[in-house]
Amino acid sequence: MSLQQLTRPLPTLAAWTQHFRKAEIPVLAETADALELMRANEDAVDANRLGEMIANDPLMTLKVLSHAAEHRSQRLLADAETVTAALVLMGITPFFRKFGPQPIVEDLLATQPEALVGLNRVLSRANRAARYALAFAAHRADPDAAILHSAALLHDFAEMLMWVHAPALAIEMRQRQQADKTLRSVNVQREVLNIELGDLEQELMQVWRLPALLKRITNDKHARDLQVRCVKLAVQLARHTADGWENAAVPDDLAEIGELLQLNPQHTLKLLHEYD
Repeated sequence: MSLQQLTRPLPTLAAWTQHFRKAEIPVLAETADALELMRANEDAVDANRLGEMIANDPLMTLKVLSHAAEHRSQRLLADAETVTAALVLMGITPFFRKFGPQPIVEDLLATQPEALVGLNRVLSRANRAARYALAFAAHRADPDAAILHSAALLHDFAEMLMWVHAPALAIEMRQRQQADKTLRSVNVQREVLNIELGDLEQELMQVWRLPALLKRITNDKHARDLQVRCVKLAVQLARHTADGWENAAVPDDLAEIGELLQLNPQHTLKLLHEYD
């Protein structure tokens, strides 16, 4: 599969939404390989095993949830809010029939190593954020813990798509922030892309008909909501500790997380290191 990458920003949020709405989403090589191994022995595969594998890859998670949401039967009263739930509704055989051999992100970005490094940083950060969110939710005995895991995993999916489909623009944003550590991400996004990535995510989740609970939990603008706060703090900590725990913002993160979990700083740090 070839990829037509954007080198210039689109003018409006509507234009970006339309572009990404039908854009192909590649997946990690290890995900594509694991799918083919499972396909060869389909009778031994169940939704839990397949779902656990897919949940390690934010890009494949996004593909499955968006497909399940767009093709949800009107007779169903509830949305599939996790990959495993989507697979149960879809069925294993129909899943493999719909999702054939997948385009591989490492192949598509083989000649753009800087973009591949940038994407891998975001994917790694997403998986760490998902683990933190799950830990916070478990500590709080939140019944939606699995959904909070999915929300944290997908929180920055628009940034992932930028690294794949508009790597030159993603690199420009990264370089601007490296040159000036005081620049806020949303300001750089507006300057380079003409939009905020959070707004693009909400629009795409709307057109893909993703579950309302997932849309709400990933929307930082609902910061008073405890589930939103849980995911936001998990994403924030993963971002601030991407290169180690020495970031000046980490003490503030620990204080906020301690408040959320009703733990003192020492116990908060111990919990975080257990899940890192």
